[in-house]
Amino acid sequence: MTAALDLTDASDEFLAAPLRLTIDLSALADNWRDMARRSGKARTAAVVKADAYGLGIEDIGQTLYHAGARDFFVAIPSEGATLRPYAPEARIFVLSGIWPGMEETFFEYDLVPVLASQEQLVFWMSVVAEHGDHPCALHVDTGFNRLGLPLEDALALADDVSRPASFSPVLVLSHLACGDDPLSPMNRQQLESFLKVSAAFEGIDSSLSASAGTFLGPEYHFDLTRPGIALYGGEAVNGVKNPMRAVATAEARILQIREAKAGEAVSYGATCTLGRDSRLAVVSAGYADGYLRSLSGSGVPLRETGIAGACGFVGGHKVPVAGRVTMDLTIFDVTDVPPNAISAGDYIELFGANMPIDEVARAAGTIGYELLTGLGLRYERRYIEAL
Repeated sequence: MTAALDLTDASDEFLAAPLRLTIDLSALADNWRDMARRSGKARTAAVVKADAYGLGIEDIGQTLYHAGARDFFVAIPSEGATLRPYAPEARIFVLSGIWPGMEETFFEYDLVPVLASQEQLVFWMSVVAEHGDHPCALHVDTGFNRLGLPLEDALALADDVSRPASFSPVLVLSHLACGDDPLSPMNRQQLESFLKVSAAFEGIDSSLSASAGTFLGPEYHFDLTRPGIALYGGEAVNGVKNPMRAVATAEARILQIREAKAGEAVSYGATCTLGRDSRLAVVSAGYADGYLRSLSGSGVPLRETGIAGACGFVGGHKVPVAGRVTMDLTIFDVTDVPPNAISAGDYIELFGANMPIDEVARAAGTIGYELLTGLGLRYERRYIEAL
């Protein structure tokens, strides 16, 4: 069992909050340094899109910058603008690229567009023709069929002697579709395609791997790795023990502990019938807070597949969700927790060091990314400063 959170530096608002989220910035920095070691000779970036996976781009970005990150990836320009004061000398790449009307933001905040289509290439060349040289990156699709210039087009661009001198990419990148499955043959197929891209753009940095690809080994690292979920403590590779430190701990206050008899029903739809006399903890978290309805112990389609519902952690015990998760409330069966170990007003850990986020996510039929990025607005947040 992991020790309880140290709350000596917590504010009154945090101590009283119905929902609270603790973000361990020391663990975050350690995770980045771990991924930097795993990246070997490659530099290590930090992916902070989606408000740093739901944990706050300002504090997360500043911590990663102080840890040593000098390359950051965001999804949209406004994220880059928000990050810039916290990573003043970093290169900030915008994965969605650039479209008309965004030029001022890119130049003002010194953002690097990641160009992924012929339309964006044409527009960008017109922008630099008017405003002067500015760095960009080129995203090449090597089999994902998501964003990216087709491989053949990218290779043709590399050989095009007529391309403007003002088109000066500082990075070419691609993205693995199955990096979380080390045995997938698609990893090798994409690697071989990207090797052609890297060779064609000789002298320009190359990047193929996010968190999962970094674990595949040195041949996938190229010049720059782009870890995301691993920084935040999530699993990057399926079927492998997660080596990263937990960063986020979500807790909900127990509003009431009630006694219920065997045969009685619990929550909406009466989908849970108690098989024994039980003690139930009603807590102040629900799907409005990102604690998904699919985490319910019963009454949702996922339970028909045989996958068990979610558990929380309290009083040294894992406790299962009873019945359906509702908008603002969730009920946990705490019958097996000694009565003197918990009381109303205590907190149940929804995910964290004792209740790994990916274990919770699997109960919802999803991944840790979705739980983190779906955190609601009602959590009172506390940041534990990095050492």
